[in-house]
Amino acid sequence: MQKRSSQVRFRGAAARRVRDAVALPLAVGVGFAAFAAHGGDAPPWLTPDLGGANLTVGVTSENAFAQPSGQLATAELRSFTFGNRVFNTNWAVAPASVAGFDGLGPVFNRVSCSACHTRDGRGQPPRAPGEALESMLVRISVPGRDIHGGVLPVPHYGDQLNERAIPGVPAEGRTVVHYEERRGRYPDGTAFSLAFPRYEFVDLAFGPWPADVRYSPRVAPPVFGLGLLETVPEHVVLEAADPDDEDGDGISGRPNRVWDAESGRTVLGRFGWKANQPSLRQQNAAAALGDIGLTSTLYPEQNVAVGQDAAARAPSGGEGGAPELGSGYLERLTLYIRVLAVPAARNLGVPMVRAGARLFEELGCGACHRPTLRTEDQPTLPLLAWQTIHPFTDLLLHDMGEELADDRDDFAASGREWRTPPLWGIGLVEVVNRHTRFLHDGRARSLEEAILWHGGEAARVRDSFVHLDRGERDSLLAFLRSL
Repeated sequence: MQKRSSQVRFRGAAARRVRDAVALPLAVGVGFAAFAAHGGDAPPWLTPDLGGANLTVGVTSENAFAQPSGQLATAELRSFTFGNRVFNTNWAVAPASVAGFDGLGPVFNRVSCSACHTRDGRGQPPRAPGEALESMLVRISVPGRDIHGGVLPVPHYGDQLNERAIPGVPAEGRTVVHYEERRGRYPDGTAFSLAFPRYEFVDLAFGPWPADVRYSPRVAPPVFGLGLLETVPEHVVLEAADPDDEDGDGISGRPNRVWDAESGRTVLGRFGWKANQPSLRQQNAAAALGDIGLTSTLYPEQNVAVGQDAAARAPSGGEGGAPELGSGYLERLTLYIRVLAVPAARNLGVPMVRAGARLFEELGCGACHRPTLRTEDQPTLPLLAWQTIHPFTDLLLHDMGEELADDRDDFAASGREWRTPPLWGIGLVEVVNRHTRFLHDGRARSLEEAILWHGGEAARVRDSFVHLDRGERDSLLAFLRSL
């Protein structure tokens, strides 16, 4: 299907990999400096209500990502409050005196949802080699597919490296992150630097991994606004897909097709860094199992890989063999995530921000980061229905180039493909989470570096950004910080 795109073709700019841009002086492009200066109006989507419609709030403090919609009914607000408790409570080792909140592990990454998604926001990689992963994890697999088209687990380790364990159970191993600094210059002489990550896996409890293991480091993404993205109908997502690039603009966009454990069929994926989860309920249940070690009605078996004997003998939580994350807890947790509100955009009348929005449109950023989507019917939660929202995502997979590739397939997603992450709220990450680390593994230390890392389908847009003058680059970054 053909996508809607406002992308401008830049025929004079040669697409090059970002590592070439770092290693060699960048050639001066032709005509790029004129884009912000040519005049014209701001894009039509740059309106005062830019945000999440009914789920928009004006909070700009460190709690900006943790607000409910102001339109919740009393009963929904009570469920939201309990879901907030489930999200933030530290789970205990079973058996424990904390009724209803035991069952941690036996292997796990963190003890609560909020330990990774701090204040419902974005995780980051370790600040120095040797530091533990606090809001980041590593997905692992070996080549091949299971009966549902998903990845195959690594023998003795499963599909995620669990770096922590309850007493008496060995943790699976540790990840050490190293960075190599590589420097470059824009055509106007301004210097920049990118940090290339390298990963080392040590203290592996069950011996070395197979030679063909695939691994994918991932920081925790923010969790606000997801109820709106779940309500965007499939046909709206698919109308932007162009898997064969029939319009020849270099941007494809493919849907991921993933296994839905509840319906027992393959459906559209829309959540996770590779759009490998179909719904918030399944996303929450999968994270509870993989990250905290909690069983649920969707995933009733403990997170124990074959050969982990001590973990297999560990006691379970839950009363009488019931799931550790009970169905009531899962429902309220899912409601909590569904109605977390989106911070309103700011400073949209500032000329520099408006110029940056125009550049965002003209450079073609919106071909993947679609400014506007719409939701349709949602009988169980009407406040999400029939909304015009501005998430700046198309929920599709895009080839982002070799430098960002993890070489790990995930259902239909290749090792070079990532789902376009939403941009709403991105300007408040530093306020909420006290860092500015971006991309799937947090390698980018700023929004500027995140743009410079773009490759593959986004290489042409990246090169266009590189060839802007400094004032124009600052305008585009000012617009992103307004979101």
